[in-house]
Amino acid sequence: MTSSPSAAGPRWPLIIALGVFALIRPGVRIVALHLDVGLPALTPLALTALVTAVWVAAVGLTDTPQPVLTLVTTGLVYMAVSLLLSAILSPVLDGELAGPLAEPEAIAPFMLVNLVWGLAAGLLALAVQRLRRGSEQRHDQQLHCAQ
Repeated sequence: MTSSPSAAGPRWPLIIALGVFALIRPGVRIVALHLDVGLPALTPLALTALVTAVWVAAVGLTDTPQPVLTLVTTGLVYMAVSLLLSAILSPVLDGELAGPLAEPEAIAPFMLVNLVWGLAAGLLALAVQRLRRGSEQRHDQQLHCAQ
């Protein structure tokens, strides 16, 4: 007996890969700061949109089970990895601990923002999956009627 896609567990390699991909956001900022390169004001927003589009495409255009849970978890994985990297890199690059770990009261809002980001992306991915399924069903019905 096979399990249905909705009963399948999380796809951890995908979740971790997408969470790590999101590190492009702080990575670009860190590189720009250390190269003394100014970034346009819209760069963080553009990078967030890019990451969101990749997340939605990777989950929405595949048969990934539980897309909302997958991307909420992805947002939380991104948060955890970025916290860890901030704790490691900020003392090395800046000489002192910076980021949410330096200000523990910032951890809960940071978690909430990434949870909401994952939720929004997950809902978009779910919508894409449903649109794809509906389109495939209409296509199958058209083929069946044509026979």
